[in-house]
Amino acid sequence: MKLLTIAPAALAALALAGPAAAASAAAASAAAAPVRVILVGDSTMASNSGYGDALCARFTPQVDCVNLARGGRSSKSFRAEGRWDEVRRLLQNGSATTTYVLVQFGHNDQPGKPPRSTDLVTEFPTNMARYAQETTALGGVPVLVTPLTRRSFKGQWLRDDLAPWAAAIRKVAQQEHAALLDLNADSAGAVQAMGQQEADTLAMAPPPPAVAAPADPNKVEVAGAAKSAFDRTHLGKKGADLFARMVERELIQAIPQTRAYFIDGGKP
Repeated sequence: MKLLTIAPAALAALALAGPAAAASAAAASAAAAPVRVILVGDSTMASNSGYGDALCARFTPQVDCVNLARGGRSSKSFRAEGRWDEVRRLLQNGSATTTYVLVQFGHNDQPGKPPRSTDLVTEFPTNMARYAQETTALGGVPVLVTPLTRRSFKGQWLRDDLAPWAAAIRKVAQQEHAALLDLNADSAGAVQAMGQQEADTLAMAPPPPAVAAPADPNKVEVAGAAKSAFDRTHLGKKGADLFARMVERELIQAIPQTRAYFIDGGKP
């Protein structure tokens, strides 16, 4: 936490104005102190393919929202590429009184994506716990986010193949006493309720006329630029807005004081 300092001249003026004015000015200065939100994750959170930028747009101007999520990254490769070092630098520079670090992985930790994939039982939980531990050690507030659901159905039922990774994150959050946003459960429930046809309108592009069956949800994602064609993982504007609002509600529920950081005051 950054200490609040008031210049000597200001202190003299406040003393002349009286204790009430001094307390009011100090409270106003504290209220204006910067808050930072850092987004760490994969393409479903990243710019141009996920909900991250839409979430940042929902904060008041006093909140510095930094979207560091990148397409194709896993809990292992994000750190291996040195991207976590940027988060550490932001936490260490002391320019924000409070920094919330939202961490969401799982899509590229699944099998079939070497060298990004991680072992669900041992490696993935360890990676997520380490993100939480290091955030806390550097004075930040860790917020673990379960992975956004894919939107592929089998008949009338959503194929929520990321459920095991979500369960692992829930356990880690409990062990590390970290805030948890259960985006997987909430997004899966919402997508199941809307059905395949409506869910397809959340994609980056309209589905081609010949789409008869869901694309393989485990198809290897290139660790680079976001896809621009239709699929049932990434998000267009409609999908980004929908899930950004969902994350806002979850964040306020998990950490009630964050309500003041949103433009709409956390209204449903």
